[in-house]
Amino acid sequence: MHPLALNFTAILQNWPTAAQNHFRELRSIVHDAARSADVDLLETTKWNEPAWLPSKPRIGSTLRSCWHPRHADALGLFLNCNSTLPETMRTLYPDTFTFKGKRSIWLPLDAPLPEDALHHCATLTLTYHRSKA
Repeated sequence: MHPLALNFTAILQNWPTAAQNHFRELRSIVHDAARSADVDLLETTKWNEPAWLPSKPRIGSTLRSCWHPRHADALGLFLNCNSTLPETMRTLYPDTFTFKGKRSIWLPLDAPLPEDALHHCATLTLTYHRSKA
């Protein structure tokens, strides 16, 4: 696994340890999904939050993660609300993920991450436009 980018490190230092640990595990899942889907992954920040997207346009969509004191007991994962991805995740994983709003999935910090479901979610997101071609 690649070391964390400096901008990720600066963001994570303000998160509680449980959120940092979940984020590192989520990051590993996203990287594995990108490798499995043969997608070159770009790590960046969007709205000062860690984000992943394909390095080439029109392949996939962006996944973004955050921790916020308003949702102190969970790690957030955000999908593009202008895509079918949020509804797809709601249909496929109604009892696996906790959904709030149009695009957010909240992953409890006191429970193991649902690795298979997150891998599938990351794969579908990172190849979203590819699968529509």
